[in-house]
Amino acid sequence: MNNKKNISILIIYTGGTIGMIHDAITGSLVPIDFRHISDHVPELKKFGYNLQSVSFDPVKDSSNIDPGIWIKMADIVEENYNNFDGFVVLHGTDTMAYTASALSFMLENLRKPVILTGSQLPIGLLRTDGREHLITAIEIAAAVENGFASVPEVCIYFDNKLTRGNRTTKMSAEHFDAFFSPNYPPLAEVGLHLKYFRNLINYPSEENNLVVHKSFDNNVAILKLFPGINRKLVQAVINTQGLRGLIIETFGSGNAPTYQWFLDDLKHFIDMGGIILNVTQCHGGSVEMGLYETSRQMLAAGVLSGKDITTEASVTKLMHLLGRYSSREEVVKSLNSSLAGEIS
Repeated sequence: MNNKKNISILIIYTGGTIGMIHDAITGSLVPIDFRHISDHVPELKKFGYNLQSVSFDPVKDSSNIDPGIWIKMADIVEENYNNFDGFVVLHGTDTMAYTASALSFMLENLRKPVILTGSQLPIGLLRTDGREHLITAIEIAAAVENGFASVPEVCIYFDNKLTRGNRTTKMSAEHFDAFFSPNYPPLAEVGLHLKYFRNLINYPSEENNLVVHKSFDNNVAILKLFPGINRKLVQAVINTQGLRGLIIETFGSGNAPTYQWFLDDLKHFIDMGGIILNVTQCHGGSVEMGLYETSRQMLAAGVLSGKDITTEASVTKLMHLLGRYSSREEVVKSLNSSLAGEIS
């Protein structure tokens, strides 16, 4: 693997801004034919890697990403796992953190890099951030040390930082530094040198085969609390037909109103077999249930702590676990555990 000519990277283009160029005739943005990506980014030829690509047809705007698309991505990785040393997934930025989180739970025993990246400007524009993102994502996906992948995780590379996929959230719709990992440091930083922080990277301890989990249950909902929230809204959410899991975005370190009707409704949902996960709506920090009276009563009602998980990871983890296990106890046990480094 130390010979560049023996390193193979598969680029998976799902859609998104990064893969767009202006059509010479109409002037509108159209997807690149990634079989000829080196025509648009000639620097790729200098790597000397075996670069191959596969594109979704039709490409998917990231607003239209759903579990079916995650399964399609995982299928591509699984089918090509033994033929490539790493994978680069090009994806729209809006839901990239959801996809990275989902893939981290789906790809159990992953021993190769799966690096998601995208851009704020199309790769065909002069000022695009996409060109550097693509080049560096490929370099990271190809990086090896002592014959093993340097970063055998699902990650997001954006604006000179490599972050764990299930720890990352999109913070800006305008700036180039669009992504942020609020509760976990970057796994690598890019400047004059590509610096890996190996003490932060998850390395598999055993030679287990890749296991791909492809079942999701999207009967989940998010309830974001706000001052003055009324009972009709809460009941409309928790009484949704078929709802199995509820994520509550609470204040601060996991606090919520102590209205009796609110606690009664949450407890009723749990007593009926539902699962409620408490996640902070802050852009950093952790849920600490029981620290204040306003969270102690939710804890007593059976609400689970999401600890320092992101909303994106909590949604995808809950859908993954509800699809994976028929037992409520198994789902609860796994929610309280770190499956892929998503919680501290």
